[in-house]
Amino acid sequence: MPEPTTGTGSTLTEKQKTVQVAGGSRTEITTQTVKTQIKWQKDGKEVKNEKTVTQTEHTKRTVIVDNNVTQEEFSVSGSTKAEGKAAGQNAVPAPPAVEDEDDSSSGSTPPPDENAQSKERKDSVWSLGEGQPEEAEKRDNSQRSTLFIEKPSSGSVSVGGDIKFIAKVEAKDLLRKPVVKWLKGKWMDLASKAGKHLQLKDTFDRINKIYTFEMQIIKAKENYSGNYRCEVTYKDKFDSCSFDLEVIAAPDVSQTIDIRSAFKRSGEGQDDAGELDFSGLLKRREIKPEEGPEIDVWEILKSASPNEYEKIAFQYGITDLRGMLKRLKRMRREEKKSEAFSKKLDPAYQIDKGGRVRFVVEVADPTVELKWYKNGQEIRPSTKYIFEHKGNQRILFVNNCTLADDAAYQVCAGDEKCSTELFVREPPILVTKELENVNSYCGDRVELECEVSDEDANVKWFKNGVELTNEARSRYRLKVDGKKHTLIIDEANRGDSATYSVMTTGGQSAAQLQVDLRPLKILQPLTDSTVNLGKEINLKCEISENVPGRWYRNGQLIQGSDRVKIFHKGRIHRLVIESALVEDEGDYSFVPDLYLTNIPANVHVIDPPKIHFDALSYPDNTVTVVAGTKLRLEVPVTGEPAPKIIWSRGDKWITELSGRIRAESYPDHGLLVIDSAEREDSGTYRIMVKNEAGEAVAHIKIKVVDIPDPPPAPDVTEVGEDWCTMKWDPPIYDGGCPILGYFIERKKKQSSRWMRLNFDLCKETTFEPKKMIEGVAYEVRVFAVNSIGTSKPSPPSKAFVPLAVTSAPTMLTVDGVTDNSVTMKWRPPDHIGAAGLDGYVIEYCFEGAEEWLVANPEPTDKTRFTITGLPTGSKIFVRVKALNAAGPSDPRLHPQPILVKEVIVPPKIRLPRHLKQTYIRKVGEAVNLVIPFQGKPRPKVSWKKNGSHVDKTQISIRNSECDTILFIRKAERSHSGKYDLKVKVENLQDKASIFIQIVDRPGPPKEVLIEEVWGENVALEWKPPLDNGNAAITGYTIQKADKKTMEWFTVLEHYHRTSATISELVIGNEYYFRIFSENMCGLSEAATRTVNSALIEKEGKAYKRPDYDDFDFTEPPLFTHPLVNTIAIAGYNATLNCSVRGNPKPKITWMKNKVVIMNDPRYRMFSNQSVCTLEIRKPSPYDGATYTCKAVNELGEAEVDCKLEVKGGITFFRLLMQGVPLSVIDSYMRELKASKQESA
Repeated sequence: MPEPTTGTGSTLTEKQKTVQVAGGSRTEITTQTVKTQIKWQKDGKEVKNEKTVTQTEHTKRTVIVDNNVTQEEFSVSGSTKAEGKAAGQNAVPAPPAVEDEDDSSSGSTPPPDENAQSKERKDSVWSLGEGQPEEAEKRDNSQRSTLFIEKPSSGSVSVGGDIKFIAKVEAKDLLRKPVVKWLKGKWMDLASKAGKHLQLKDTFDRINKIYTFEMQIIKAKENYSGNYRCEVTYKDKFDSCSFDLEVIAAPDVSQTIDIRSAFKRSGEGQDDAGELDFSGLLKRREIKPEEGPEIDVWEILKSASPNEYEKIAFQYGITDLRGMLKRLKRMRREEKKSEAFSKKLDPAYQIDKGGRVRFVVEVADPTVELKWYKNGQEIRPSTKYIFEHKGNQRILFVNNCTLADDAAYQVCAGDEKCSTELFVREPPILVTKELENVNSYCGDRVELECEVSDEDANVKWFKNGVELTNEARSRYRLKVDGKKHTLIIDEANRGDSATYSVMTTGGQSAAQLQVDLRPLKILQPLTDSTVNLGKEINLKCEISENVPGRWYRNGQLIQGSDRVKIFHKGRIHRLVIESALVEDEGDYSFVPDLYLTNIPANVHVIDPPKIHFDALSYPDNTVTVVAGTKLRLEVPVTGEPAPKIIWSRGDKWITELSGRIRAESYPDHGLLVIDSAEREDSGTYRIMVKNEAGEAVAHIKIKVVDIPDPPPAPDVTEVGEDWCTMKWDPPIYDGGCPILGYFIERKKKQSSRWMRLNFDLCKETTFEPKKMIEGVAYEVRVFAVNSIGTSKPSPPSKAFVPLAVTSAPTMLTVDGVTDNSVTMKWRPPDHIGAAGLDGYVIEYCFEGAEEWLVANPEPTDKTRFTITGLPTGSKIFVRVKALNAAGPSDPRLHPQPILVKEVIVPPKIRLPRHLKQTYIRKVGEAVNLVIPFQGKPRPKVSWKKNGSHVDKTQISIRNSECDTILFIRKAERSHSGKYDLKVKVENLQDKASIFIQIVDRPGPPKEVLIEEVWGENVALEWKPPLDNGNAAITGYTIQKADKKTMEWFTVLEHYHRTSATISELVIGNEYYFRIFSENMCGLSEAATRTVNSALIEKEGKAYKRPDYDDFDFTEPPLFTHPLVNTIAIAGYNATLNCSVRGNPKPKITWMKNKVVIMNDPRYRMFSNQSVCTLEIRKPSPYDGATYTCKAVNELGEAEVDCKLEVKGGITFFRLLMQGVPLSVIDSYMRELKASKQESA
């Protein structure tokens, strides 16, 4: 859309200005008018020759002047008095003389920059719609304001045309977008009217910082004319401008009836119903200007033959050909009244392709027979042709009409005929793919193609309005491929440059073909160069043709001088400027003559940048800032052009504009800003200024001082009874200032309150806290202090407990000596203290030596240890130390030296108490006898059974240094007997005998007899069983069974005699009896039954039960199963069990070392079925003691005791004393408990 121009009231809405072209080239002159007829004149005479071609497009008029243009003047004028007149001076300079004929035909125009800036030249060329420079300057000065840099200008537009108004506002000093309003008249805001005919748009140029606001009016109407106003507002600034819009009305339509407007689509129910009119679907096409008087098309049609109708209609732009023929037929035909038909067919019918048409006639005689014909051929009824009778009406339906149905139809009733025509209307042929402009070179093959909406369409091609035909000798070939139509030009020349158009019944399309000379090749283009001030500028280019040219700087022609030298040698052109000045900077270009080619290059004259850091007066280029404060560092710089400033730290560039560390650039200085400085910001920063002339670099050190880091966690190196010694390392970062000293604090581990231990700074990294409570866990921490302040506290140290060492172990004695080892045993210290006891260290020293050697590298928690690896015959001194967290105790020394030599100890069998009696086991049970003995050296052990050696296939014997084991997996009665054990050491021996009895169930009794039956009683007698099961018979079990049911019921159990009386039998019943034998293994597997039965007869004598005295069951307490010495594992629950009887039930009391256990949650006591149990939860080595169970009732008391020894494990207290955190101790205890549950 061109810029609106000021309306002049002339018919010409756009006037052509002077155009300057190169001689021999092709040019176009265009103007805008509202009139339909214009004349082009040259020197006052109408232009009509072969070199000029006129074109018309809507209101745009163009004259094309072809090749070999000379200096001519053209003007355009309207055909009425009211029309304006526009004249354009077409000045054509004479072409330069050249040798090559082809070169003479190429055009050459100076660059537009030269024409735009040269104010002194009289032949300056201005583009369409621009005024003279002096007028533009006057207009700008008169309308200059505080905000607008370009205001919208008044303009005019034809009805239906588009126009655009533009306003520009400079945004360099604006922080946000200004508010712009477009108004019509005084108050109508056009923002609410935006839509189909009005569009508002705004854009922003970020490079030039200019806001552009546009108002575009689309398809203008006459009522759009009037005064408009544009207002811009920004804060307290305001600017406004007014402009006018003139909408020029369309030319008046001629009153003469035109055949092209006579045939329009008619409505339903009229004579012309369904007539076709394609004009609404056609695009506007170029219309040749009409010259001469109007032509009466009707007269031409009347006198023309029918085969020329289509040509005439196409020539005069008639679109409704069939409607024209129908009217022409009516004009020629004289109606005659019919006798057979009361109503004839319509003169013509029109239907769309694919539709259904209905032919109706009315006959005077309903009995008459009709025949229908199509183009003389009789029509037979079918699915396509359907006949229908309705009274006197005869109807023919034609379904699914095609182009084949477009024909003459006739109906005959006897000798009379009635005719009509059917016109099948086909959709207008549209151009679906437009022609495209083509640029080509001479000799090339050119193809212009388009696509239409249907195949086999009638398409006509035009060149500058002249129709092209597909003749054999023509240079133009027309090719049709389906919907695609192609115009082919072989070996195109410059004369083929023209406007080519294609026209169909429903549209048209046009395109420009430009055939030019071969392009000029640039072999070596100009290169952009950057030159330091005072240096030489050297520009060089090479083109493919040896033609002269001109040099321009910023659009102005460069003339040679002493400083500026221009060289041309063959195809090479050079421009040399000595001692470059600032004014020499700009855009250079070289324009070869006869070619519209511009070879550009840019030359920069620059000055190297510099950094003026000395003006800041920072010693050693170091800037010191306190952490948490803001640093704003400005560094002055110079350079031309203004250098680019880049800050970096290490390999990382500082590019953020809104972060905590950001860099800002200004023309005269660079700015580094650090908000809330941190210690990590310390370091060397690099500033680099750079422009085309070079670069400069400077380094600046920034030192951020802060409080120091907290020191590492202190270490407690030594602990006393109420004191400790601690040390620590200085902090890793001192804050940039020297450390002045330290503060020390301590607290109890279970407390959260810290207490300061020193109020004067401690200069050293060691300290000795005092006045602590023994057995209480403490933690300590340290603060570092510098000139900025005090650091955060260090992590607390590991928990430690002020502790004292234990007393020396007691009762150190020799437990055994061999030829190379000594075994010592001792008792725990009398005083252990709060630190507990972690173990013992055994040391020995050879007699005559002073060095004590450690026998156990790791402390042992046992009170017995064997020193091995000693030389035979040597004498050693032995001492033992107790260890805890406070350190080793005083040693306990054995008073006499110990001779390392084995001593013969006579053998001694220590037969357990339960084996001194007969050892009884049931058949199938395991026999496992462990018999300890003593003797040195290791005794020899032998076993015999009943005087014979033991069969080791049935009985397993295992011997060790201190005991022997006899093991029988499944005992049998054959294993019963006397077993003799003999232990022998050299000539000394000891013997012991063990009696083993393997028992089994007894056999049944022999012959059970019923001795007597009286009343309700039966007397039984029997004999003992033959097999007593290798054990004494302990009793019998007697059962009875009624003869009727034979269900057995126990009458007596554990009966010891071999005779019994069974009482309380039911009178009248008959009974059988059986008896089981019983020993310690149980009842016999079988029973002996009586052979005869006993019948209980009724008698008159009553039975009197005897009276018995109650049995006294009271007895004093008696332990039936004593406590057993037990060894427990630390951390695993231990139980002590015993059984007691007594009546009344005795009261049970448990004691530890003769002290009653009461209200201690670590002990749980319970009794079930006379079995007493003491459970010790998670015992520690300190739970080892003598435990006593005491039973008391009214008749007396009894007690039993045992020893409990707890081995291994790590106690909670021990872990706590070693400084293990509570969370770790708790995790360890949970794992310990889980492992115990899995083992259970």
